[in-house]
Amino acid sequence: MFTLSRFLKALRAVLIGVIAAVLLFLLGSWIGSSIPRNADWVEPDHGMEVMVETNGVHTSLIVPLVNDIKDWRGDFPAEDIADPYAPYTHLSISWGEHEVFLNTPTWADLSPLTVLRIIGVGGKGVLHVSHYVRPAPSDTVRPIMLTRAQYARLVTAIERSVPKRPRIRHHGYFAQDVFYDTQGEYTARNTCNQWTSNMLAAAGVKTGWWTPFAGGVMKWIARPPEGQS
Repeated sequence: MFTLSRFLKALRAVLIGVIAAVLLFLLGSWIGSSIPRNADWVEPDHGMEVMVETNGVHTSLIVPLVNDIKDWRGDFPAEDIADPYAPYTHLSISWGEHEVFLNTPTWADLSPLTVLRIIGVGGKGVLHVSHYVRPAPSDTVRPIMLTRAQYARLVTAIERSVPKRPRIRHHGYFAQDVFYDTQGEYTARNTCNQWTSNMLAAAGVKTGWWTPFAGGVMKWIARPPEGQS
């Protein structure tokens, strides 16, 4: 006979299991993000500047719109956004989960059911591209210098996520951004921040092995000097 006491014991066991799983995930993410890839990388004094941006939860890469290595205007034309006429100089590029990106303009809109679905079964990938005019360094927008060869490798890595034509795009949150359906499956092991880390690692930059959280990416990127932020 299934009594109330047995039910409470079963419920307690489930809760303990969930808490243990969460704690193990947090511990694993801390350990994984602390083990470096490209451990011998040293930032050059001169070269090509990119930036790593965070809002505390999500990270993205900021790259020059045009230089002699890559012109991104063919991949992400300004005509795809609501305000195509500003003198844009940079792009912020990030990868994430389709439903979370498109249906949660603020983190308050993120439902627990969506989080559980992503953890359990994952979701489709989507690319978020924002057009910027001369982004300034700050604690949340941190510049790093790459050699020309490293920047070329970063471009090649990002290009693998660029959607094939015909592209399916979605309106952004503001007049300067847009979403594109792209390949890849978002899971607890392959998060938006892991994508950022993988792009940096492909360029040869020192970063963590497994970085599901934004802090695991940003702890490898030095804050700009006081005068620049």
